[in-house]
Amino acid sequence: MSKQFQFKLVLLGESAVGKSSLVLRFVKDQFDDYRESTIGAAFLTQTVTLEDQTTVKFEIWDTAGQERYKSLAPMYYRNANCAVVVYDITQAASLEKAKTWIRELQRQADPSIVIALCGNKLDLSARRQVTEEEASKYAEEEGLLWSETSAKTGDGVNAIFNAIAKKLPLTAPPPARGARVTASGTTRQSVDLNRQAAAQGGEACNC
Repeated sequence: MSKQFQFKLVLLGESAVGKSSLVLRFVKDQFDDYRESTIGAAFLTQTVTLEDQTTVKFEIWDTAGQERYKSLAPMYYRNANCAVVVYDITQAASLEKAKTWIRELQRQADPSIVIALCGNKLDLSARRQVTEEEASKYAEEEGLLWSETSAKTGDGVNAIFNAIAKKLPLTAPPPARGARVTASGTTRQSVDLNRQAAAQGGEACNC
């Protein structure tokens, strides 16, 4: 029988970096050219099946990026098992904001939380302000998963959520609904999805 696990995932990042579009692409494989800003947070679920048939269900909290909602964020990342911190590769300031969120998670979230840094809007790479080298170096220093995605085209979206699922602790018994799954005793390790794919002889994750 396949094992089933359930994890709380939170999305953080500045307003307009594409968090909601990223989740919509992952959950429904859809993209809307215009989406209104999230108010407070939105809740969605999606399931990932790993190669060994282990099933990982993500309970996703998509948080609002506007400053006036920042004080609500701890409600959503508290007890989260994993987080995707999103920046816009065409806006350098959004990476600095992402770093602020990551520092906050490192200080206040569960020490075992799996954090992925996600550079969105790869389809606009001609307007890039954040280089792959800058972002991947930061992720490596902080022990984060890292990749680039395009919510518009779908490039790399599933890959980054699959990478999170693979990194989560899947050795505990399947939790009851609402129960927490932690990874006590594990250490954080950086995984550059683009390099990983290249090392395996596959195409880079272009996420």
